[in-house]
Amino acid sequence: LRFPQKLWELVESDQFRSIWWTEGGKYVAINEELFKEEVLGRKGPVQVFSTQNMLSFHRQMNLYGFIKINPAFRRPASLPECLAEAAAASAHSKILCYYNANFNREHPHLLELCRRRVSLKRRAPGAPEKDARP
Repeated sequence: LRFPQKLWELVESDQFRSIWWTEGGKYVAINEELFKEEVLGRKGPVQVFSTQNMLSFHRQMNLYGFIKINPAFRRPASLPECLAEAAAASAHSKILCYYNANFNREHPHLLELCRRRVSLKRRAPGAPEKDARP
């Protein structure tokens, strides 16, 4: 499975407490410390992603067009929900919120549009500046 499909399965699964939908399925919330242990800490046949490093996971999210949202700066209507979720988690936990227009619980068909961006370093010389998507 590609990264977005794996992420979708995690968010949809009841098996993981470290990742969930928020904002009516528009955002993905991650309890960073628990996620490191519960998801990235898996090895062998139960390993979910090819990395065990949170920085590499953040990089993958960015490459697939996810935007990290600071809960304190989101729309006022969503702030109470995110604050309640953060309070429900451990006081020492960091809750990360991500948004991608093509990653929405109410519109699973959009998942196909989650494509990996081509970085400037990896782009062939003379290739156009705009992302070319297959």
